[in-house]
Amino acid sequence: MSKVEAFRQHHFDGVEQQHEASWLGMWVFLATEVMFFGGMFAAYFVYRHWYLLAFGSASNRLDIWLGAINTAVLICSSFTMALAVHSAETSRRKPLIRFLMLTIILGLVFLGIKFYEYHTKFEEYLVPGSSFRFEAALAAPAEIFFSFYFAMTGMHAVHMIIGIGLLTALIVRARRGHFSALYHTPVELTGLYWHFVDIVWIFLFPLLYLLGRHL
Repeated sequence: MSKVEAFRQHHFDGVEQQHEASWLGMWVFLATEVMFFGGMFAAYFVYRHWYLLAFGSASNRLDIWLGAINTAVLICSSFTMALAVHSAETSRRKPLIRFLMLTIILGLVFLGIKFYEYHTKFEEYLVPGSSFRFEAALAAPAEIFFSFYFAMTGMHAVHMIIGIGLLTALIVRARRGHFSALYHTPVELTGLYWHFVDIVWIFLFPLLYLLGRHL
């Protein structure tokens, strides 16, 4: 049995069929994720249309610089992930491990900044609930804005944590020499997932931090 055949699951006729099925499965999964986040985006736009002034005022309470830094961090993590995929495609194990670790570090930096933002919102009484504090006339719709903020960025953070777990598993397998130019499908698919999560943030940042900010 060839080295690449060793990674073929028994229910596939060949490695090529397994590769195509894996890619199809990932694209179907990402399509469901697009619908999931798309529903939240649609609901956000509806409520923003209803409470334009309040959403603009609430957006001004977010730290635009922390959001911008996190955007830059994720863009860099997409770059290191792309380099990891390229390293796998060219059978370079050490660079693969190195770029996967860099991607994890950048992901942790993103989460650290995001959790710091959450902490400041708790201190400013901007977490939806009985302790929520905002300008009286705009308090109710502003609370809706921050409900969207925590729900959307929270789900994004959960996806980031899952991605970091997948990257950690790849590092373990890479150290064991599982990936080469002949077989690197898991690295490609994890890279696709990571890029998707990054793209979601590219939409979240202007939607929550920039849109209507000067109202």
